[in-house]
Amino acid sequence: MATLHHHPLCPHSRFIRLALGEMGSDAQLTEVRAWERRPEFLALNPAGATPVLVDEQDFVVPGPGPICEYLDETRGLALGRNRLLPDDVAGRVEVRRLLDWFNGKFFDEVSSYLVTEKIYKRFMAADLGGGPPDMNTIRAARTNVRYHLRYIGFLLGRRHCLAGETLTYADLAAAAHLSCVDYLGDVPWSEDEAAKAWYARVKSRPSFRPLLQDTVPGMAPAAIYADLDF
Repeated sequence: MATLHHHPLCPHSRFIRLALGEMGSDAQLTEVRAWERRPEFLALNPAGATPVLVDEQDFVVPGPGPICEYLDETRGLALGRNRLLPDDVAGRVEVRRLLDWFNGKFFDEVSSYLVTEKIYKRFMAADLGGGPPDMNTIRAARTNVRYHLRYIGFLLGRRHCLAGETLTYADLAAAAHLSCVDYLGDVPWSEDEAAKAWYARVKSRPSFRPLLQDTVPGMAPAAIYADLDF
């Protein structure tokens, strides 16, 4: 069985967990606190970031982008019409564009700030940046998430899913990042009804169930986090 080195509230890790779930692939989960920079983990990924997938032949694939490409190359064709990266060139470009948006821009402007300030810093030593959350950073992230929701709503005004008419990696990445923010109770769902309805659809998929069971010691999820009818 493959092993996924992850953190339960790492949005990039959640993205890969969703992808594995959609593909019907099991992986042993090994929790990593990346900020500890343990030598054995740095040997797998010198960048020191989660996730890292180690397949059944001990082949190491670090990072959400390389992992999703690897999964498509090794499992994608078997999914047929449910393939998460489209067959056509234009469709693949659009999925990759949106992966860059959510795994890059959304992460840099929203999910990284909130997860770091409200979760990671609780467990980090002071010399590694731990301590109380920076409320200015949290307020900035809460402001930024609003226009990301509106952008999701804009995309859904033309499509059934984010990159087209079928579920793709783009939906899973967006939902993974939003799920972390939703755990913390910081998604203003009233901002865009189309985005909320889309997230409810993705949240109801079987691949999402393990994420809804995740908890962080000392920090319970928001009341609506596991509610499919929020």
